[in-house]
Amino acid sequence: MKKLNITLISLAVSLAFSTGAIARSMSKTDYKAEKEKIEAEYKTAKVGCASLSGNANDICIAEAKGKEKVAIAELDASYKPSAKSRYKVRVAKAEADYAVANERCDDLAGNAKDVCVKEAKAAKTAAKADAKAQMKTSDADATADEKSAEAHSKANTQAAEAHVDATADKMDAEYAVAKEKCDTFAGTAKDNCLNQAKTHFGK
Repeated sequence: MKKLNITLISLAVSLAFSTGAIARSMSKTDYKAEKEKIEAEYKTAKVGCASLSGNANDICIAEAKGKEKVAIAELDASYKPSAKSRYKVRVAKAEADYAVANERCDDLAGNAKDVCVKEAKAAKTAAKADAKAQMKTSDADATADEKSAEAHSKANTQAAEAHVDATADKMDAEYAVAKEKCDTFAGTAKDNCLNQAKTHFGK
């Protein structure tokens, strides 16, 4: 019954924020009205979470907060479109997903919880790294359209470096997960697990 309630409330939260960003140019008045609507929908969703208790309530609130932040980021991206505003939307989604995943980890205990938290962090790190690389690539494309061949080459180099950095960040996060999983072992088995992780991730 509790799972059913969580599902229904999650659906209600999703529907409350389903309008997303407005895909048209808008006035400052329209922007303000839309933002107030998103904030009101968050308050309604939060009230809906009140029927749950314990960690189920925490998860529900995290979902509502996350959807509000994503909706506002999408609204901002529609109001003032740019590579940076689109980047902020992707970051907001990564943070929202992480907040919910992290709350779900509280249903676990011991090493299973530790691994869950590390996996949630790894997913957030990967999403944010990809978002940053995408923004750098967009900046490079914009530079290529506006400036000289030399500037174009420099921008492409920066974009390539951003992708390398993103890959490194994701590898570090995955390595942290692998190390955490080794804590389920002891003695030689744990040492072997850690050595395998180091070898696999080039540490």
